[in-house]
Amino acid sequence: MSGLDNLGKMLLVLGGGIMLLGGVLWLAGKVGLGRLPGDIVIRREGFSCYFPLATGLVLSIVLSVVLTIVLNLITRWLNR
Repeated sequence: MSGLDNLGKMLLVLGGGIMLLGGVLWLAGKVGLGRLPGDIVIRREGFSCYFPLATGLVLSIVLSVVLTIVLNLITRWLNR
């Protein structure tokens, strides 16, 4: 296999992962995950600022759990 074959496969996987992440974020916004009670919103005339403190915390915890599960499955699969 040449280097271009590997690069092509890697780009396809990366593109699919980005597309999947975009879909998850889009669905999260539809169900109201983007506006949690701990988020700070400042609105003034001609100015608005949004600090997603609680949303960032929840997404960090979910991402951590998902990555832990995925990486554990990968390491168990590779150590067979």
